[in-house]
Amino acid sequence: MDIIPICELPRLPRRAPDGHKGTYGTVQVVAGSRGMAGAAVLAGRAALRSGAGLVRVACPAEIQDVVALGHACYMTKGIRQHTDGTFAAGAAQELGELASEADVVAVGPGLGRSPDVSAFMRELLGRLHNVPVVLDADGLFAVSPFTTEFGKRETPLVLTPHPGEFTRLTGESLPKDGAERQRQAVAFANKVGVVVLLKGANTLVTDGKRLYRNTTGNPGMATGGSGDVLTGVITALIGQGLSGFDAAVLGAWVHGRAGDLAAAVIGQTALAATDIIEYLPGAFRELESGW
Repeated sequence: MDIIPICELPRLPRRAPDGHKGTYGTVQVVAGSRGMAGAAVLAGRAALRSGAGLVRVACPAEIQDVVALGHACYMTKGIRQHTDGTFAAGAAQELGELASEADVVAVGPGLGRSPDVSAFMRELLGRLHNVPVVLDADGLFAVSPFTTEFGKRETPLVLTPHPGEFTRLTGESLPKDGAERQRQAVAFANKVGVVVLLKGANTLVTDGKRLYRNTTGNPGMATGGSGDVLTGVITALIGQGLSGFDAAVLGAWVHGRAGDLAAAVIGQTALAATDIIEYLPGAFRELESGW
């Protein structure tokens, strides 16, 4: 199979002079559980910092107040939950109805890993066939191993695994080298009909036909919550009209560039996921200079 290497970044859409919040997309984040409210906060805050017009965060009811305190500019919705603090039976229907009013949905950060979460995720993905989805973290764990039942959709599905999550999705062993890593990513994306963003040094983005190798980012970004931020960035870009592949490519670059800007000021050792969010404006400003 001939793979088209992508070297140029997609253009960041110019803001329209007469634009309003509806112009730039409504993002629905589905995230969090008991003890992991921060994942929902990070994804929501990152989506706001990445240009989304409106961000709504749905989380289990008991952590709604904590998530709401995470930022004044997104809305929150508390959803029925199990006694263990994860989304309860019936939540998938309620969230499916919320998602019908959104332009794109981010699912997965901090959901937890109980068997009930797996059942919830499979039902929810079945209900989200008409809206683009970015699937990350515990959401990926819940649907592993991944099968074609979730692929070949009418709307984009972007998966953002780290290497361990990727091996669980595919059922293959860890790649031995960069060439094997690339082969596995391309083959999996092509087989199931999704966009794969395989995290790591030189993050790969592929839809099975095209391949982008990211060059931004640094080891300081290997910290909890960094992936939740990336999820918010990609989701916001889809809401602004980019395709799933283009949003993943541009999101990987912006996320890494923000990490580089942060590290240049505070160093790699002290870098935290919240710092990446704070430096997203600088990364986007560089893209805006090309308008």
